Amino acid sequence: MSSTGRAEGALRVGVVGAGSWGTTVASLTAVNAPTTLWARRSETAAVINLTHRNPEYLGDMPINESVIASASLVECVASADVVVMAVPSHGFREVLSNAAAHMQPGVPVVSLSKGLEAGTFARMTEVVQSVLPNHPVAVLTGPNLAREIASGQPAASVIAIADASMGATLQSLFATPMFRVYTNPDIVGCEIAGVVKNVIAIAAGIARGMGFGENTLATLITRGLAEISRLAMAMGAKPLTLAGLAGMGDLIATCSSTQSRNMSVGMRLGKGETLEQITSSMSMVAEGVKSSPSVLELASRHGVSMPITEQVVSVCRDGVSAFDALINLMTRSSKLEFE
Repeated sequence: MSSTGRAEGALRVGVVGAGSWGTTVASLTAVNAPTTLWARRSETAAVINLTHRNPEYLGDMPINESVIASASLVECVASADVVVMAVPSHGFREVLSNAAAHMQPGVPVVSLSKGLEAGTFARMTEVVQSVLPNHPVAVLTGPNLAREIASGQPAASVIAIADASMGATLQSLFATPMFRVYTNPDIVGCEIAGVVKNVIAIAAGIARGMGFGENTLATLITRGLAEISRLAMAMGAKPLTLAGLAGMGDLIATCSSTQSRNMSVGMRLGKGETLEQITSSMSMVAEGVKSSPSVLELASRHGVSMPITEQVVSVCRDGVSAFDALINLMTRSSKLEFE
């Protein structure tokens, strides 16, 4: 996998980003390979190494004791045979660029980020290809709520990568007895589904916050999947991807759980809080807030209708009330269900 020619059992992993999901993934890969986790703050790294906990992001959930945390980005990536990027989309390019000079040639990069780059509207795999053009790139995505996986609950995910052989190697690296990993060559479908489901989850949260029940939630999930599918397929995705773990699976989990940051933001919006009030009280990023305008721009470029996304943007960016957004959505002209 790298220029060192190490056997699979000797692979070393560098996970860049010690948020809830990055920490959880580091704990997973540590089952199969020596793993170093980069934390931006030295205090965070020290707590992880001392207590095998990351209380800021995972509370009292235990972390695999073989995970080594470091505040040195160079230490994390310099000897890694696989680099996992667990950095939010708005800081992804900067952190990867800082790491690039210290990485071994040809090391695969796995993105965990479910966002688009502001301004360029690039998916994170496209950012990787821009910064590190000669490195294989993959996406790990699916219905993966960090706290549930950290606690050992059964779950599944998808490694999206074009190279089947590399996909099989990464599949073995991330899989554990309670974390089943599938491979899928459809990077575009997996990545766009992961981005847009965060936007739909904000809408689902708004509905919950306004007091609506299961019919409303089912409607939003179903019509949200239609929006995801229209955009993803316009960009070259495969329909089956959108019916699988990276599509429907991730959408259901994110729209149904208060563990989802995007769902939680939506609920608070639905209850009347302003976005500024909400974001100022959060330590973690809700990717859907930042990505929704970019998703809408992508939809416009591809001639795709995304009315739920449009109303999320109107609330998050333009200050439209949740009630007015709901009325705008429900009073649109009648259409065929499939068109």
